[in-house]
Amino acid sequence: MKRRIARSALLAAVLTIFCSAWAPPALAATSREHGARHRTTSIAGHAALARPSSPALPTAQEANVEGHGAGLAANFNGVSSLDSQGTNFGLTFEPPDQGLCVGKGFVVEMVNSAFRVYDTHGKTLAGPTNVNAPFHDDFAAFTSDPRCHYDAATNTWFAVVLFINDPGTESRLDIAFNTSGDPTTDWSVFRIDTTRADAPAGFGCPCFGDQPRLGIDASNIYISTDEFSILGPEFNGGQIYAISKSDLVRHREDVHFVHYKDVSIGGSLALAVEPALTFGSAPAEYFLSSLDPDGTGDNRIGVWALTHPDRVTSGGRPTLSSVIVSSEPYAIPPQADQKGSTSKLDSGDDRMQQTQFINGEIWGELTTAILPAGDTTKRAGAAWFRVRPHLSGSTLSGASVTGQGYVVSSGNHVMYPAVQADGQGHAAMIFTVVGAHRFPSAAYATLGDDESSFGKPVVAATGSGPYNATPQRWGDYSWAVLDPQTDSVWMATEYMPPKSSQSTNGRRPWGTRVLNLVLQ
Repeated sequence: MKRRIARSALLAAVLTIFCSAWAPPALAATSREHGARHRTTSIAGHAALARPSSPALPTAQEANVEGHGAGLAANFNGVSSLDSQGTNFGLTFEPPDQGLCVGKGFVVEMVNSAFRVYDTHGKTLAGPTNVNAPFHDDFAAFTSDPRCHYDAATNTWFAVVLFINDPGTESRLDIAFNTSGDPTTDWSVFRIDTTRADAPAGFGCPCFGDQPRLGIDASNIYISTDEFSILGPEFNGGQIYAISKSDLVRHREDVHFVHYKDVSIGGSLALAVEPALTFGSAPAEYFLSSLDPDGTGDNRIGVWALTHPDRVTSGGRPTLSSVIVSSEPYAIPPQADQKGSTSKLDSGDDRMQQTQFINGEIWGELTTAILPAGDTTKRAGAAWFRVRPHLSGSTLSGASVTGQGYVVSSGNHVMYPAVQADGQGHAAMIFTVVGAHRFPSAAYATLGDDESSFGKPVVAATGSGPYNATPQRWGDYSWAVLDPQTDSVWMATEYMPPKSSQSTNGRRPWGTRVLNLVLQ
């Protein structure tokens, strides 16, 4: 896809240099500097629900009032570039790639490449320490893209990160889990080989699974990745793993899992198939994905279902199906200008971000190019979707878009959104907001049960200055998770923190902000 220039070439150069001069910390620093997002080359082919060759640039009116909500119960600085530097031999990385999970009075934040455990008031209980610690990896090893989740049903913390060995010949998914309920204690680890040594020659393997995404339901945890060659430009499509939750929780020696290889949709290889965090009962595990295979914009999204998920634990194979539905238009966002600097931030692309299933509906969001009403400049904005899937037997027969819209800020860019809903009509979204008159800041918007659109963005933490790293990588994603017990949403995103939280050498001086928003 033209919208995504492969990071594989960059990684290949890094590994070539590394192999000629063995220095593990340097590998980690350079590799993570180039980040955790690949953009693939163009993949031809379409099927079903054909879209216009070039959908019109989306336009949207900025909300004139703030959304409903009882306000912030917590608002504190999270893991920062200073933490990452201090736990990684003085090295600095970008972007952070947000991992956030909350439960039993603990707030766990994992990023590239450090993590902390807080109480719900922001007091540090453990850390900062190297993010590789829960995964039992060497602190100098190359890992990236951490995500985590607390499963109240089993009192277990789950986390995932991608790993590539020093020579660049092997890769895997490291899945850490802690069944004690206390994330400050030691974690256990299960590993899945993602090298694909037996793949066809044209796949360019050894390969790795980029940006592992984490979903969960009553039966399994779900991890989806985008498979790339480690040393070449090849993109082999999305990969989906369904892993038995009960096998992990019971610490079984043989853990059952199912791998769906090289998945496609609409005649093209799928990218960024986002598994849902499932709340309550569900007949399937659901996923969302955007399309836009040519990078020219699209007005369709992919809806996926994995039925009979309980089969995994017994060695069976659930049924995976997908449909394409029409949606509001979206397109690759522009780079974002920022106050106090001529450097622009990378606002990413229009892949689907976080997904949630609750009360019969799937929620998702992405960053899009958009023209706010009254604005003459194309901006980055957030597009959101609420979808009701329809099953017929074991497969999807269709899906209905029951809500959608945009979150914009006139004169500013809204980047890397993450949304969570409570199933009662309320939802919250977190993102970075930045513009020519605003430093990169942490902000949110809310949706009420009597509303069809999110309210005006609210800045929760104003950025302290411009981000002048080179390159200006940002994101690659924010994160949000519902706390059903308090009807609140925990959220975290990247912003420019106070000087005291920035790396001491001034390189890649990012920070994160953690919020807890009460929905009603």
